[in-house]
Amino acid sequence: MALALTFVPLGYLVIRATERGVGPFMDRLWRAGTLRLALRSLELAAIVTALSLVLGVGLAWLVTRTDLPFRRAVQVGLGLPLALPSYVAAWSWIGFRPELAGRTGAVLVLTTIAYPYVYLPVLAALRQSDPATEDAARSLGHGPWSVFWRVTLPQVRLAATGGALLVGLYALSDFGAVATMRYPVLTHVIFRSYGSFDRTPAAVLGCLLAAMTFVIVGLEGWVRRRGGSHSVPAARAARPHTVVRLGRLRWPLLAVPAGVLAVCLGVPAWGMQRWSSRGSARTDWGELWDAVGNTLQVGALGALAVVVVATPVALLSARHPGRLSDLAVRAAYAGHSLPGVVVGLSLVFFGIRFATPLYQRLPLLVLAYVVLFLSFGIGVIQGAVAQIPPVLEDLARSLGRSGVGAWRSVTLRLAAPGIGAAATLVFLTVMKELPATLFLRPTGFDTLATRLWSHSSAFTYSAAAPYAVAIVLLAALPTAALATVGDRRSVR
Repeated sequence: MALALTFVPLGYLVIRATERGVGPFMDRLWRAGTLRLALRSLELAAIVTALSLVLGVGLAWLVTRTDLPFRRAVQVGLGLPLALPSYVAAWSWIGFRPELAGRTGAVLVLTTIAYPYVYLPVLAALRQSDPATEDAARSLGHGPWSVFWRVTLPQVRLAATGGALLVGLYALSDFGAVATMRYPVLTHVIFRSYGSFDRTPAAVLGCLLAAMTFVIVGLEGWVRRRGGSHSVPAARAARPHTVVRLGRLRWPLLAVPAGVLAVCLGVPAWGMQRWSSRGSARTDWGELWDAVGNTLQVGALGALAVVVVATPVALLSARHPGRLSDLAVRAAYAGHSLPGVVVGLSLVFFGIRFATPLYQRLPLLVLAYVVLFLSFGIGVIQGAVAQIPPVLEDLARSLGRSGVGAWRSVTLRLAAPGIGAAATLVFLTVMKELPATLFLRPTGFDTLATRLWSHSSAFTYSAAAPYAVAIVLLAALPTAALATVGDRRSVR
């Protein structure tokens, strides 16, 4: 099923790219300009991924393993940048520092939005990790930093790797930030080409983007397999972790997450306030509340659909890796790397030709979210399942549990934080998704993102500001829930 869903846009791209023959396809593919665009896209993705890894892992450790002041509030706040549409953040930064236009601005905006892809899964993995191994390392004389590098980091490596892959693919597929920052990469050219009458060049570049994704996912899988797994020991006890006391650094270190939040949320907040002051348009509260209800509806449906489809694929790839599961995972990540306009147009084509009753109906829109964000569920759930030793399921079956019963009582329960993180990532991302929603939403069905886009594209920024604020406020709810799931009181 996962393969069938994700190959719809890929099949559409191949048909579009080769409709004039293989010769023109290869001529466009091997142009020098195409190579420059591909290398620039890969460079941007690599820089954003590296920065997001440092921020995501470091901040997750800081708020789960230390006595940092206001830990609960900081945990929630650090996940909120994920809900910001990239073009909103980019417009705010351009207004704040116009000289940032270009690669520097694109890296800044994408990093401030994408690091929660690493932060949230690692947060869940740190709570699920075994405290006994860290305590044993301390008893052997290892200090806090040594325990972090030798014990803690290997335990969350799978979650961090999966999150880093999502960051890299997000950087490859994003259009809003690079367009606003005027930094030409593959997605920028694809969007401009789709706005013209000749869409074949865009399809060719889309095929290149998908091929790059297949290679990246293959390399990530190779690195994952070579690194081995760091499972949670079978004797893991549900007891709290030992807190690292920061001493005199306790309050000064609070400046680190505070500074991150000031950069990630403070500047966009300034931008939204600036929008509000640039006009006298009154907010239509009925329209706003309708958009809120629609956003919650599609967010919940998208998260549920992704988790349902991703869970068996993640279980299969983690427990029984093979060609079929590997192909399903790669296809899911390829779908995520494609710009939303490509997925939207491909499903419009699919709906008109093969599924007319679903065209401009919610099921087809939810299908688009599955194609775009299935990799979220697979990556996060796969990392959570990989931490659970298979011997626990064997023990459950030896005690009389059926295969399904053992999976439900052992694997599902232990993987719950990862599944919750996956659902949260999807919910937050669906709330701000724009291109596919514009193409596939039912007539008269508006979300916060589409209303934000319609007002901002009409330059009525004061009317657009409440919708941007509403997206961030709604994001606080699932992020707060995720910040408390699996949290155990720590030893003082």
